[in-house]
Amino acid sequence: MEKILTGMLLLAVALMVTQAGAGGAPHLEKATFAGGCFWCMEPPFEKLEGVKEVISGYTGGHKKDPTYKEVSSGSTGHFEAVEVIYDPNKVSYEKLLDVFWRQIDPTDPGGQFVDRGSSYRSAVFYHSEAQRRLAEQSKEKLARSGRFDKPIATEIRAAGPFYRAEEYHQDYYKRNTLRYKFYRYRSGRDQYLEAVWGKEEMMQKEKPVDTYVKPSETELKKRLTPLQYKVTQEEGTEPPFNNEYWDNKKAGIYVDIVSGEPLFSSRDKYDSGTGWPSFTRPLEPGNIVEREDRSLFTVRTEVRSKRGDSHLGHVFNDGPRPTGLRYCMNSAALRFIPVEDMVKEGYGKYVEGFER
Repeated sequence: MEKILTGMLLLAVALMVTQAGAGGAPHLEKATFAGGCFWCMEPPFEKLEGVKEVISGYTGGHKKDPTYKEVSSGSTGHFEAVEVIYDPNKVSYEKLLDVFWRQIDPTDPGGQFVDRGSSYRSAVFYHSEAQRRLAEQSKEKLARSGRFDKPIATEIRAAGPFYRAEEYHQDYYKRNTLRYKFYRYRSGRDQYLEAVWGKEEMMQKEKPVDTYVKPSETELKKRLTPLQYKVTQEEGTEPPFNNEYWDNKKAGIYVDIVSGEPLFSSRDKYDSGTGWPSFTRPLEPGNIVEREDRSLFTVRTEVRSKRGDSHLGHVFNDGPRPTGLRYCMNSAALRFIPVEDMVKEGYGKYVEGFER
């Protein structure tokens, strides 16, 4: 009986341990990156969901538990680095790698930005074969991207002992906000990252489709001029040769005055001689709705915006090549966004078309 009770007790304990593992604390992993000054490497990782802690420290050298002064002298062989403790179920190692590459100049073998010397070199320290493989793949992908004119100098190394840096270095950007901001700006890091990644980052901030909505009737009457309201909401027509965009030759795109959805590009605009802005095709065909219009004792094809449901004008089959179409629009239904303002207004994805 005693053996049976002992066996049952052991089984119960094992079951409790299993249940605790299943619903208890998450399994955490480590990732280690060197990207120059560790003050600047903490913030981008700490912002990620799934990252539990980011520790500034030293790794890759030969001296046990070195000091900041020893490391910065270059005599210990250590790198300034950060150890990222993360939940792989919430944030992937691939994501951490992507964030890492976007914080550094991977082509600089002698340091990072204003900080020079061996302790400020960049490196990825892998903790497993899987991390090594992913790090190598991400480095190769970056090298093939054509983003950099020089070869990638960032090392991929096996992780060794990691020594926590002095406490005044931990979360320095939080404890010494003004000094950190001053240092970071003077270091040249942000200027470099803006030049390499800034445009792409801004393009990713483009408006999501669900922001293109039609306001309430009350809001429309507040926002629109009487002519804009008459054209878009009552199928009106503005006078030819006496409207805002008929002779506009600037580079940019035209969006719905009501919803903001992109409709036409200046690259497809031409002088039709009619006195209204005319285009050979839409910028986004999915934002255009065509309907049969039997008003004025004839059959025409009306053009409306999909989400704003604004009356825009009509489309005819007497346009130039390559489409043979003439999208004859009302300026009052459109808002023009010049190419230099497209990124900040949330239409950055269309900039590339003007750079070719």
